[in-house]
Amino acid sequence: MNPTEPSASRPLTGKRALVTGASGALGQAIARRLAADGATLLLHANARADAVAALAEELIAAGGQASALVFDLTDAAASAAAAEQALAGGPVQIIVNNAGVHDDAVFPGMRAAQWHKVIDVSLHGFFHITQPLLLPMLRTRWGRIINISSVAALMGNRGQVNYAAAKGALNSATKALSLEVASRGVTVNAVAPGIIASPMADGAFDAEMVKNLVPAKRAGQPAEVADLVGFLASPQAAYISGQVIAINGGMC
Repeated sequence: MNPTEPSASRPLTGKRALVTGASGALGQAIARRLAADGATLLLHANARADAVAALAEELIAAGGQASALVFDLTDAAASAAAAEQALAGGPVQIIVNNAGVHDDAVFPGMRAAQWHKVIDVSLHGFFHITQPLLLPMLRTRWGRIINISSVAALMGNRGQVNYAAAKGALNSATKALSLEVASRGVTVNAVAPGIIASPMADGAFDAEMVKNLVPAKRAGQPAEVADLVGFLASPQAAYISGQVIAINGGMC
């Protein structure tokens, strides 16, 4: 083996990875998986700066490299400044657009602020941070963009027209962007989780409801989603692009 190449057990050594929404259960699991694979982590949060600071310390204590980036993805200027800060350390070759919010209401009663809030984080946030990081990634002729979507975008869900619209648009953006960058060694995929165990999901779905909704009769674990993201970020996934991959225990 060429000593300058990453080992099979740490295939992302030398790669810098940004995970947005890294303060939540799923974002943390994804960050831990990418760090275990050797990537240097940039951990984004907005409201929960303390959570990503603690996660960075955890990853560093485990022998990894990580730092926190605290900014508002819905703010174009703040996102541009954060991208510039990220690029000061070199190209970011893995972007996991995980940040997203719920603000549920049945459509006739949905306020404009609820609609815009959800669209702004999931869809405009994707643009605000991915677009300025893309050219430096393309110049390296290697990259992975992984967008975290949702089963709501594939099946729909009552009370989540805004969320389904945001994630559905993200799926379409995934497919279109994958065509633009494929010749440069960059893949773009979306991962669409179903019911994944987290404080937010636990408050919305009791055990009996999960059994009724999910053929597998259980909620997924954040680490299971993170394992899929880790594979899509790996060199072994170089021929997978433009896909929306569901991970939902057989819901669809």
